[in-house]
Amino acid sequence: MDKTDIAPPRTVGFWGTSLFQLNGMIGSGIFALPAVLVAAVGSFAPVLMLIGGLIFLPLVLVFAWLAARFDGTGGPILYGKTAFGSFAGFQAGWGRFASGMVAMAANTHVMVAYFAAIFPVLENEMLATATTVIVILLFTAINLFSMRGSVNTLGGLTVLKLAPLAILIAAAVFGQFTSPGIVLPQFSQVETVVLLLFYAFIGFEGVTVPAGEIRDPKRDIPRVLVTVLAGVTVLYAVIIWAYLTIGPEPGANENALAGAADVALGQWGAVMIVLGAGFSIAANSFGGLIIVPRMAYGMAQQKMLPRWFEKVHPKYLTPANAIAFYGILSSLFAIWGGFAALAAASTLSRLLTYLITAAALPVIEKREGALNPLHAVVSVIAFGATVWIASHANAQAWTMFGALLAVGTLLYFIARRRDDAGEETQAS
Repeated sequence: MDKTDIAPPRTVGFWGTSLFQLNGMIGSGIFALPAVLVAAVGSFAPVLMLIGGLIFLPLVLVFAWLAARFDGTGGPILYGKTAFGSFAGFQAGWGRFASGMVAMAANTHVMVAYFAAIFPVLENEMLATATTVIVILLFTAINLFSMRGSVNTLGGLTVLKLAPLAILIAAAVFGQFTSPGIVLPQFSQVETVVLLLFYAFIGFEGVTVPAGEIRDPKRDIPRVLVTVLAGVTVLYAVIIWAYLTIGPEPGANENALAGAADVALGQWGAVMIVLGAGFSIAANSFGGLIIVPRMAYGMAQQKMLPRWFEKVHPKYLTPANAIAFYGILSSLFAIWGGFAALAAASTLSRLLTYLITAAALPVIEKREGALNPLHAVVSVIAFGATVWIASHANAQAWTMFGALLAVGTLLYFIARRRDDAGEETQAS
């Protein structure tokens, strides 16, 4: 049997699926955003976070409604292809895949920097880079062995990152602190942080990608999308409330949550939060290594990338080539270090995925003769909100986004040409 005829088994249930979305949405931001929002809008910050979840809901619903229609690997790739053809499907996945390698390198560097606050030896630049590379390659190796093992590892990292936040919330609830009253900010103040709210929620869409390895994707993914969005929104709001209640020294720096833990629990509390932030980034990166390579695998299945990316390991039943390619190139980006400009394009790449998906739902439904008016309205709202967010990107981000798009387009046509040539050979 050819390796490309082997398919990864469906081993992931509801809770494993939830881990994909949870860790896609929660990285380092939850440790830095509370202080930033409080500095901007004061005691209204928890309420603003809840409003942000409602604003983001239309886009999540679009993904949920589409996920209920597909059970193969690819997520947005399948949605774009079904609605607009292979090229649109490819663009829905390629930018996210390419920029994901850069983000993997950058985020792992940030993780090592957090741990350096506790282990000063990691402040050495050469040792920090070596540690970053080793971590990426270790994560890659774990992902090569099995989806089940990857989900278990992700679950362990999730506990390590959420436990410190739970302890901090408990300290705010049971400590001798007084919660401040809610004061409405000026509209101009709210407007300045809406973009930050959007960044707090992105990453949810990754849960749709490995549908081909989820036991009941048409049932579980839609449920997970809405449930985890609600859970993460409430978690952010409660963390911000705890930060406000404990009332550390005001500031909008990334260590402000550690300052709150120091006030409530002492020095060990600050260390706990720093460790939690490091493990949070580790879980976010590890989840990316599960999700993003499967975008390349899905694109290869749809004949959008060379068949090499489609090969499944005969023993471990994982898309080994796609995982190894992603991990190795991410580690090379970590060594290079000149990825700041590329990282700026990662958000635009994700927004392109959102735009294509939002536009795909009504097109698919209309083609099937079952256009749902509610779905159409929600899709228009999601599309408009995404365009508005994209309009805030700077020139550098657009330039690098264009470069990624050009490289991907070249690879797409190379893959299509080879596939067409192969079909002609078989026909003759």
